[in-house]
Parts: sequence; structure tokens; C-alpha cells
Amino acid sequence: MQTSGTVAFYTLGCKLNFSETSTIARSFKAAGYVETSFDNPADVYVINTCSVTENADKKFKTIVKQALKYNPEGFLVAVGCYAQLKPEELAALDGVDLVLGANEKFNVVDFIADAKATTAAVHACAIDAVEQYVGSYAIGERTRAFLKVQDGCDYKCTYCTIPLARGISRSDTLENIVRQANEIVDQGIREVVLTGVNIGDFGKGEFGAKKHEHTFYDLVQELDKVPGLARIRISSIEPNLLRQEVIDFVAKSTCFVPHFHIPLQSGSNDILAAMRRRYQRELYEKRVAQIKDRMPNACIGVDVIVGFPGETEAHFLETYHFLQALDISYLHVFPYSERTNTLAASMSNPVPKEVRTKRSKMLRGLSLKKRRAFYESQLGTTQEVLFESENKQGFIHGFTPNYVKVKTFWNPTLCNTIHRVNLTKIAADGLVEFKFVTEAVSTLI
Repeated sequence: MQTSGTVAFYTLGCKLNFSETSTIARSFKAAGYVETSFDNPADVYVINTCSVTENADKKFKTIVKQALKYNPEGFLVAVGCYAQLKPEELAALDGVDLVLGANEKFNVVDFIADAKATTAAVHACAIDAVEQYVGSYAIGERTRAFLKVQDGCDYKCTYCTIPLARGISRSDTLENIVRQANEIVDQGIREVVLTGVNIGDFGKGEFGAKKHEHTFYDLVQELDKVPGLARIRISSIEPNLLRQEVIDFVAKSTCFVPHFHIPLQSGSNDILAAMRRRYQRELYEKRVAQIKDRMPNACIGVDVIVGFPGETEAHFLETYHFLQALDISYLHVFPYSERTNTLAASMSNPVPKEVRTKRSKMLRGLSLKKRRAFYESQLGTTQEVLFESENKQGFIHGFTPNYVKVKTFWNPTLCNTIHRVNLTKIAADGLVEFKFVTEAVSTLI
């Protein structure tokens, strides 16, 4: 197998996967490869997999077929969560040449150099042996970057395979993350999104220690000092790990934005207990109130799972009405998906899939109403919008600090700039239109 040529990447799943794909891509570039689009013929195709749901598993097989269509002789590598959980299953697929687990994926270039062309090679150590931490960040279209600050999870939620796919909770050093944030700024990026599996657990595993050397609050304070960084967003953070001190700090920060994404999963304490979540709905309600008390215009997103085993109609309605009354901004809704080697997969009283679909549809409808109500509450306000760098059907989009998505006609001079605007009305597609108040507040560094 050659050790240079063209390489293409496809990422499934979360922001964390995107950050790690970028790090893997940089290792290929250092080895002399030239990156190309995934829908082009390439010498090597790397697919970073996800296995949160059954649909993610199926998607991988579709992507493999696409790669083989572009180049039937291409060398195809599978990395990521699905590759760690079911390496032999992936290796058995026609066209897959190399499968790398959680410990091996960052050395993919070396494995390709050693790979034999006869049968698919599999390298995936036992997950309890995965203790290393590799820092990563992903740069998209020169507007925002996903910065990995933590990996793995020590929680034992009964529906989740992430601890089996990524191992124990561990963190980068505080110094390394600050250094990476400065590297991101040096490349002209305006916004950083902090990502990980359980970012509120930051500090555990730092320097190889089993206890916390630093806390997430320490991390927030240090990143706030990075010069030239316009915005920092906190991605998904567990409600029991979102401390009052972090909320207070974000409220007064000029860099951290008033946008939180907090997993709920269920509004029923019975179901939360069955899921082995580490909080009850009362704590979640308290966190939302604490945020809104300090930041009345904050955007709050919520993850919800519907159709968990044993979820009755009464349990679901408890969730629906809880969310309906809660001062939140949007929902990410997931129908429960059975995952191998999880406790939930063997639980009694499974919810029929058609019922899961119906409940998902109801909550997605509620999400649309919540998002529109939140957008309406922001009309007439003056906001600073960071514009994206992509022409989408003749329009350019941008986001306010509190995650209101706006649009106007395509203008390339707006790309990666921040402008002060007045939000005027909601368009037919649900996005917000505006009027400029000033010239650019901030442009590309």
C-alpha cells in the first residue's frame, strides 16, 4: 500500500468526531497526502463512524458503497465508535480494508503503510485498555472550530454505548487546550465550540491522574483570557455538572455566549431512574431557572429520548408537559434505539417502534413551537451576528450569540465578519431577517 496520494474523509455523528477527523486529516497531510472531496476518486477513504443509533450503523454501510462507486480500488478505512464496538462486523463488509479502534485511529497513516491488501486488517484493543488522550480540533468553513477538551465517560446510563466505544473519562491538560485555542485564533477563526463526551467532567485523567487536577470552571476561566477569540460556545453539558459558578461566569463574560445545550432525556423521574441518569427533573428545572435568572435571553437546547423501555403514555405525557412549561428554546429528539451490550436492550416492556415514531413527531412539533416563540422574543433586539462562509441557495446565514439563526442575500464580504443588526421579522422558512445597524464590528484577523 502506498503511503501518499489522495485521501478523502467522511464523518458520522457528533462534533467530537468532526474534531478528531480533522486531527487525523492533518496527520495525512504531514505524510504527503492531498485531501480531496469524498465524492471524488481517492486513493484512501477514511470513514469516522458513529454507533449511537441503529441508523448510524446503517449509514456507514451506505457510505462504504458510495466510496466504492467513486473508486472501486480505493483503500477504505473505518475508525470511530462503531469500529471499536464491532470491528469484525465492519471488517466483513465488502470493500473495507482496515478497521481501527479508539486507541489506534490517530495512527491510521502508519497502519495503512503496514496494511496487507488480502483481507481486512483489524486493530482494536479492549476498551478498558484505552487510556491515552489525543487533543483535537476541527476547523470548518473559517467561521467556527470544534475544540475537543475531554473524551470518554464514567457514567453508566443503561441505553448508552459510549463508555464501551470511547473508554474512561479523561482530559487534555489545561495548558494544551489553551495552546490549541490560540492556534485556532491564529487561523482566523472567530468562534470555538467546546466539545467532548462529558465536558463537565473535564479535569479527570489530566496528566494521567484518576482525580480532577482542574475543573471545568478552571477551563472556562482560562479560555476566556485567550486574546482574539470572539466567541466560545459550551456544547452539551450534563445538568448535574453545570455548576452555578459556571453559569455566573458565562453571564458576565464577553467571550462565552448565552447558549447552553443540556441533555434531559426524560421528564419522568421514573424513566430517569431506569436510564440511570444522575439527576431528577427537579434539578433540571432548577438549572434552567438559574440560567434564565442570570441571562433572560439565553438559548437553551434540550436532548430527549422517547420510547425508552417501560415508557408508558403517562410517562411520555409527563415529559411533554414538563418541556412545554419549561423556558427552553429547542429540542433534539431521539427515538430510543436498542444497542447491543447495554442494560436497556434486555429490559422488559419495549415500546413499539410506531409509538416511538409518534412520540418523536409530537416532540419535534413542540420543538418548532419553542424555537419560534424564542425567536419571536428576540425580535426588535439589537444583536451581533457572526456570518457563515457558505452560499446556500443565494443566501448567507449567521448566528447571534444566543443562537438565533438569521439570513440575508448572499454577500461574500460578510463571510466571517461580525455585524451589529436589529432583528426584524421571522421569514417563511423560520429564520430571522434583520437590518444592519453598523458596519462590521469585527472582521477576519
